[in-house]
Amino acid sequence: MPFSAEIPEVPSPPTVKKRFPSWSKLWVKNAKKPLKHVVLTMQLQSLSSPAIKSPKIPKTLTPTLPNSDPTLSLPDPLLLKILSKLPDSQRNSNSLVCKRWLNLQGRLFRSVKLLDWQFLESGRLVFRFPNLTRVDLVPGCLVTPQNSGILLSHRVVSVQVESWFSKKWKLCEDCLLPAKLIDRGLKLLASSCPNLRKLSVIGISELGLLNVAEECSTLQELELHKCNDDVLRGIAACTNLQVLRLVGKVDGFYSSVVSDIGLTIMAQGCKRLVKLELHGCEGSFDGIKAIGQSCQMLEELTICDHRMDSGWLAGLSYCENLKTLRFQSCKGIDPSPGPDDYLVCCPALERLHLQKCQLRDKKSLRALFMVCGAVREMVFQDCWGLDNDMFSLASTCSRRVELLSLEGCSLLTTDGLATVVLSWKELQSLRVVSCKNIKDSEISPSLSTLFSVFKEFKWRPDTKSLLPSSLAGIGMGKKGGKFFKRM
Repeated sequence: MPFSAEIPEVPSPPTVKKRFPSWSKLWVKNAKKPLKHVVLTMQLQSLSSPAIKSPKIPKTLTPTLPNSDPTLSLPDPLLLKILSKLPDSQRNSNSLVCKRWLNLQGRLFRSVKLLDWQFLESGRLVFRFPNLTRVDLVPGCLVTPQNSGILLSHRVVSVQVESWFSKKWKLCEDCLLPAKLIDRGLKLLASSCPNLRKLSVIGISELGLLNVAEECSTLQELELHKCNDDVLRGIAACTNLQVLRLVGKVDGFYSSVVSDIGLTIMAQGCKRLVKLELHGCEGSFDGIKAIGQSCQMLEELTICDHRMDSGWLAGLSYCENLKTLRFQSCKGIDPSPGPDDYLVCCPALERLHLQKCQLRDKKSLRALFMVCGAVREMVFQDCWGLDNDMFSLASTCSRRVELLSLEGCSLLTTDGLATVVLSWKELQSLRVVSCKNIKDSEISPSLSTLFSVFKEFKWRPDTKSLLPSSLAGIGMGKKGGKFFKRM
């Protein structure tokens, strides 16, 4: 039997599973090729691998996680209505939730004060707040140092200044943006916010005002700083304007002239005016007369720091429906009011307010009281020169006063107050605050008796006054000698 040698079986090498190259090897292998080839290779690899299944892309962008935001399923109108019910103090915090809430919260804002003009020029203002109705552009029109610790403030404007500024400068004129730039920004704002109701701006031109009037037909309140006669030519297009504030000259800030020409143009164009404020404006009898004849609906007129010529006070008689007349920060009323025959009483005038005015001219104050002979409310606040002689003129010219308010009238004494108050038989309300020469101990019995029947009474003539305003169970003083149980 032949012997056959057994050949040992050599074990076959284990089968090595073919592996696809990794992304890093593909990147090294194709390092010299453009990046698009590498991306293509990876895409082919993923397609050739049957074991790897691509995840299904959801048809909706709303996450299906159990802890996702439930407000994502709410439509924008419903969520906007919910946000509008929240208090205003939560607006800033609500805007930080997400971009959707930020955009929705911006739709709820109706009023804004612009500090950076570039925010308007870039279109971010109208994109962020598309439903604005009240816009104040005055701070944004002034290029001032933001890091300065000095704030120069006035009644109508505030400016941040450097420590080396000169008091001879016109601060707002030095840092005011060009008129063309302001007009361009106003055109963008007016075209994006056609429902604008109130606008405050400085340095606008006639063309810029015309653009606003054409786009914003519902504009009702307008405040123009550094205004002049040329700018007022475009105000005639604002047919629905009801409240107007013209600021002509502000000492130390800017200077511009509003004369009888501008007042006449304004009066003929804005015949629906209800409230008018003239700050630092010039003019005379003709300008005030034109306002009274054209603006038949005018009910409130405010004169601030005026530069009017002599005799302008007689023009108030043409304002037949005027109900409130205010003087603020005026160095004088009318240096030469003219004869009494021209000082006709305004029949509908009910309220006269004098705030921080110099009442040193007896002739002009008497003329004012003659024009305001029908007033029922008279207010004096921080007026210089109002002594007993000047205040006594009110009793001779006005006898229908029902309310009298005195604040900061340091020259007026108790006798001067009693002379006027006792002559007004219809007086029902009295307010005396910070009048240091009016003393409790000098109140007469007749005056204390009058105090007891007032409907409204506030008595704080000085810090040492022992008489509370309620008068409940308190004596009036040494000469009063009467106790009151009620006002």
